[in-house]
Amino acid sequence: MDGVLVDSYRAHFESWRRLGRLHGLDVTERQFAETFGQTSRDIISHLWPDSARQADIPKWDRQKEQFYREMLKVNFPEMDGAGRLLRALDRAGVAMGVGSSGPPQNVQVVRDRLTAGELLTVTVTGIEVAHGKPHPEVFLKASGKLGVPPKRCAVVEDAPAGIEAARRAGMAAIAITGTASRQQLARRAHLVVDSLRELTPRIITDLIDTCA
Repeated sequence: MDGVLVDSYRAHFESWRRLGRLHGLDVTERQFAETFGQTSRDIISHLWPDSARQADIPKWDRQKEQFYREMLKVNFPEMDGAGRLLRALDRAGVAMGVGSSGPPQNVQVVRDRLTAGELLTVTVTGIEVAHGKPHPEVFLKASGKLGVPPKRCAVVEDAPAGIEAARRAGMAAIAITGTASRQQLARRAHLVVDSLRELTPRIITDLIDTCA
């Protein structure tokens, strides 16, 4: 979802910086980029290995995600071509869902603001999984909800952790550049694009057939 349907990189980074200032850490962009795609709780444990007590993590997680949602409500940077692709896939009879490491409130904000967001009929969020990406759990649960075997699914992701999760799930992995470089993404992705406008239902279904 993040970095695929909504260009949320800046909003996430600024919300982590804001949380960092509250808890004595200057979060750098490099630190943020290294953890992109993981659950917030995993990121907190990574950034504050010595000072974040287990009892603090849920509270800090809620703070960070509230900062993020506030930013998206002010400025919602929809990814170019997102609505067009969702509508084209719907017309082609392709079932669609979201597998996100974020909380359900984040997913709901995106679905509410996104053009054709109502076509994303299935969601799996961070509270439904025990393991963050690159573990494949989030995508396997999404395919289960959709009623589609993993080998007949394609995942569009912007982060190496997400691409790895898709590969481990046995799904076709499509990477979109932006968060990570083309070189980083191409190591594990079956296909790398620079924009959602490069994708069509035919391209996606042909890739699924090739990878199955």
